[in-house]
Formats: sequence, structure tokens, C-alpha cells
Amino acid sequence: MKLFSFALRLHCVFNDSVIAKRVIPCLDVHAGQVTRGIQFGKAEEGGLRNVGDPVELAMRYNQQGADEMVFFDITASAHGRATMVDVIERTADECFMPLTVGGGIKSVDDMFTMLRAGADKISINSSALANPDLVRAGAEKFGSQCVVVSIDSKRVAPDKWEVFSHGGRKATGLDAVDWARKAVALGAGEIVLNSIDADGTRAGFDLAITRRVSESVGVPVVASGGAGSLEHMAEVLLEGKADAVLAASIFHFGNYTVGQVKDFLATKQIPVRRLEH
Repeated sequence: MKLFSFALRLHCVFNDSVIAKRVIPCLDVHAGQVTRGIQFGKAEEGGLRNVGDPVELAMRYNQQGADEMVFFDITASAHGRATMVDVIERTADECFMPLTVGGGIKSVDDMFTMLRAGADKISINSSALANPDLVRAGAEKFGSQCVVVSIDSKRVAPDKWEVFSHGGRKATGLDAVDWARKAVALGAGEIVLNSIDADGTRAGFDLAITRRVSESVGVPVVASGGAGSLEHMAEVLLEGKADAVLAASIFHFGNYTVGQVKDFLATKQIPVRRLEH
């Protein structure tokens, strides 16, 4: 009912046969509160800024017409897991948009816990690298549409991007495009591509690796890391060939609303869904 009700409130600004690009706010949840750092790996250094209550923020973005909402549990502890379940349950009761949850998901049972709480998709990152079979098992149990593989990539040479795990702290030696292809072959229904270099800088997305991954896999690619302006959003959808844009800071700190992003994308002839009033 949640998804159907939300669908009734949306329409594509162009043709219904066109696949609309999605605008997705992201909430990093630490000890029950939304936080935001400048770049990867700053939690231990006190580099996190408290942004607010996750359910209140989710309701705000729901009202603004967000296509989806992503929650990342950056606490990754037993206590944090219980807190995140509560956050998802309360958000699912109040919001009609699809919810994706990631962070500390290490088993099919963990996936089921979050789906039962009200999540629509599960995002896995380091756990998929440590145990690629988790992607296959999750897809077989819940369907590929529920399994998202998030990839943290960093440029390590002029034409090479490496996958990093553990919040961007640990090099894996894997090529980002190769890992994206393998994740999809295992059953991932979507890829979230995070640029470690661009994350939190608001200097723009990494268009080169986004386009390369988008052209290499047959599932939607969500661009993450670097959103700082409306033009950045359009660039990664057009030049980067992403299917969706994910952003945090520009929404949390009031630079733009989801509606303003969609208005701008529409002026660039990028199909988006809009709330019907």
C-alpha cells in the first residue's frame, strides 16, 4: 500500500513511457541521529555534524517529492541495529516513498530484519566484498529488486578506479567496473556508486567512473558523492549516464529542496516524477 499510494501522487513531467530519473536524499544515521561528515572515515575523528532526527527528515523529503530515501547505519553495532529498525518502522508508517537501508548488513537474516521493518531494498557494501555469495543469496531469497550493492571507488591512476571497503579505509585491489559487473552477475538489482574522492566536497560527481559503470551493467546506477549544485545533478545524469542521483548535504543544510532539483532537471529535458497537488 505504501508504494501504491505514493505512485498515485506522482506523474512524469514528460511521457509515461520514459523512465524518470530519481532524486534520492541519503541519511547517515549514527546513534539514532542523522549526521554528516566532510569525507569518508571521519567518524573516529569527531568529524561528524549532527543534522537532526531521521524520521523528521524523511518526512520532510517525502513531502518534497523524493523518489526514494536511503538510510545508512554508520553505528554498525547491536545497539545501532535495534535503533535503525525503530527508525525504519517509524519512517515506513509515515512516508510513502521506497526505503533503502544499508550499513552492517552481513546475512540474509539481517536483510529480512530490515525488510520486515519496512525497508524496500537492502544495500550491502563491505559485506558483499567479504562474502560475494551474500548477493546471490539475498537475490534468491527476496528478489534482485531488493538487493543493492554499494561500491566505494577511488581513482588510483589516470584511468583506473579501485574499490575500497570499510567506509573507504581499506583497499581491496578490485577494479570498480569489474566488481560492478560481478555484483550484477551475482544478482544485484542496482548499483550505488560512491566516489571517495568527491564525497562531501560538493565539487561535483566523478563523471568518468559513473559513465563507465553505467555503460557496463544492465541495472540502474545511482551516482553518489560530490553533489554541490543543481548543475552537478544534471551533469551526472546526462554525461555520467546515471539513473538516479543521491545527495545528503545539499538537502540537509537547506541549499536546495528535492522539488528545486527536479524543477532544474526538467529544464534540462531530463524526465523526472513530480508530485501532483
